[in-house]
Amino acid sequence: MLPGSIQITGETLSGAEIKDICDSLKENSVRLLSVRGCQLSDRDFGRVCRGVAESHSLAQLNLNLGVVLSISRVKQLADALKTNRSIQTLFLHGSPLLDAGLVALNTALSTHPSLVSLDLGDCMLGDEAIQLISGMLPPDGAKSGLRELTLSANPAITTKGWARLAIAVAHSSQLRVLNLDYNPLGDHIAGMLAVAVASSRSLEVLDLEGTGLTNQSAQIFLDMVENYPTCLRVLVLAENAISPELQQQISDLLSEGEEDEDKQAGARGSGGVAREKTTWLPNSSEYSQVTGLPNRPNRSPPQQQ
Repeated sequence: MLPGSIQITGETLSGAEIKDICDSLKENSVRLLSVRGCQLSDRDFGRVCRGVAESHSLAQLNLNLGVVLSISRVKQLADALKTNRSIQTLFLHGSPLLDAGLVALNTALSTHPSLVSLDLGDCMLGDEAIQLISGMLPPDGAKSGLRELTLSANPAITTKGWARLAIAVAHSSQLRVLNLDYNPLGDHIAGMLAVAVASSRSLEVLDLEGTGLTNQSAQIFLDMVENYPTCLRVLVLAENAISPELQQQISDLLSEGEEDEDKQAGARGSGGVAREKTTWLPNSSEYSQVTGLPNRPNRSPPQQQ
């Protein structure tokens, strides 16, 4: 357990335990609060939200796996986020938010001054939610926005919704990590995402594990990384109908690009001119290899968390 962290998984929380959590939040001694998959009453959930609102130290909040299970809890969380100013990372993976939940959360999320990482995987989202989420990826220079976004396992999103997101990604100057694993994207949507990646000046990690891709879309990504400058350095293509040879070619090209960037950084240190290498990547340690399986403690295929 990290200093200043409270991490509880899959337990039924008593009123006394909730009081201890709230006291710690109000004393500003907690940087990470995780009550992943825990059972607590609506009253106690409200107490936790009030503690979150008052905390000035909390940087990461994990409410994964059904903790936010009703629209009333969504609204309580939204009220807490409107007051809180310190949270940088919010995990809501596996919460039945639906589009209505995103509507209730939208103002709090889009105006939060510190939030840079958001996990909305397996939240039963649709196109209306995607439109709101795209607004959290503002165009280049407009304002600060999300740097890491997870939308895994939201199969109700249509081609129209993914197209809207691709446009937002193409124009965002902030987004570094985009996780779309376990969505039924297919080659057509992957082609749109390839264009977005080629246009983006910031995206470094794209997770397309288990998204119904074939060699057709892999060839598009190969052509992109081979012929166009891109910031991309990790492309996860596992559990797709893509040949190992194509995956290896993409992996090799991305590795070469990273080596070239390291050489440029060395040239800059020797008096040369080179683009500054982006180092902000909050969960970079979760990725074991380029185009390989990510080791994700907070995310997994739907219905298996």
